[in-house]
Amino acid sequence: MMFPTRRMRRLRRTGRLRDMVAETRLTVDDLIYPIFIDETLKSKQPISTMPGQFRLAPGDVRAEARELVELGIPAVILFGIPKTKDEVGSSAFDESGVVQTAIREIKDEVGDDLVIITDVCMCEYTSHGHCGVLMENGSVDNDATLELLAKEAVSHASAGVDMVAPSDMMDGRVGAIRQALDNSGFTGVPIMAYAAKYASSFFGPFRDAAYSSPSTGDRRGYQMDMRNSDEALHETYLDIEEGADIVMVKPAMPYLDIIRRVKEEFQMPTAAYQVSGEYSMIKAAAEKEYLNEQSVVLESLTSIKRAGADLILTYFAKDAAKWL
Repeated sequence: MMFPTRRMRRLRRTGRLRDMVAETRLTVDDLIYPIFIDETLKSKQPISTMPGQFRLAPGDVRAEARELVELGIPAVILFGIPKTKDEVGSSAFDESGVVQTAIREIKDEVGDDLVIITDVCMCEYTSHGHCGVLMENGSVDNDATLELLAKEAVSHASAGVDMVAPSDMMDGRVGAIRQALDNSGFTGVPIMAYAAKYASSFFGPFRDAAYSSPSTGDRRGYQMDMRNSDEALHETYLDIEEGADIVMVKPAMPYLDIIRRVKEEFQMPTAAYQVSGEYSMIKAAAEKEYLNEQSVVLESLTSIKRAGADLILTYFAKDAAKWL
C-alpha cells in the first residue's frame, strides 16, 4: 500500500513539536475576570451555584485587585449588588454606588495595572429585575431606559473606569452612551458592547449570584433568540455604527459559530463571555470526577479563542492564569 508523501502525524509526535505549529495560542492576556461586589456584605460570601466564586464585600476589592495583578490578568469586569433597589434602578448611577466606589478603590490600589470594565445595565438595580424601565403593560420602555444607561455609564467614567460594557440589549444604547460620554468629556472611554447577547438558559447561576432574576416574565423580548444567526450580524453592525470599540458574543460555547461569523464579517476586536452556566457545568462534572477540570477548561477557552475571540470573559481566569 502506498502512503502519501505528507503524513500529518509527523508534527504531532511530541509536545514540543505540537507547540511549535499550534495555530491558536491562549495566553493570560486574553482573559477578563468578572467579579460581584455586594454592598450589603461585611465579608465575602460563597456563591452556591458557582463553586469557587464569591460575592465580595466592598472591603475585599483591593485585595482582589492585587491578586489579579499578581496573576498577570489584565482586566476585570465589575457587577454591583446595591443595598437598595427601586423601579428605575437609581442606585446604578449613584456617584457613591457600589460599583463607583469599587472603581475608585481599585484605581487607588493598583492604578493602571488592571483595566477596569463595568457592566452597564439596570437588572441588578431594579426591584423587578428587568434591564430597564417597565411600562404599564410589563414590557421594557426602550427609549426611557437609554437615558438611565447613559447616566450610569457617565457615573462610572466619572469614578475613573477604563471601559464600559452595556449588556442591556436596548436598541440604540451604544449611541446614547457614546454621546453622553463625549458630551461629558469622556471621549477616551471605550465601549465594549454586548452586541449579540442571547436569551440563554446558561445565565441561571449568574442571576442567582447577582440577585437579578426578573420578578415577572423573561428577557426574550429584548435579548436575542437562540435560533438566529444572521440577526447577530445585524445587531453587531448597528453597535459598531453607533460607536462600539469592542463587540461581544454571549454566551460563548453554545455560540462559537456566532463568534466566528462576527469576527470574519467585521474584523473588529471581539470578546466572548464564557458565562456562569458554562462555568458551573464544568465545575459540577469535575467534582463528580467525570472529567479533568484543568484539561477541559483550557480546551474550552482555546476553542473560544480559535473561533475568533480576542478577549474572553471567564470565571476560570484565575485558574487559567496559574495553569498557563
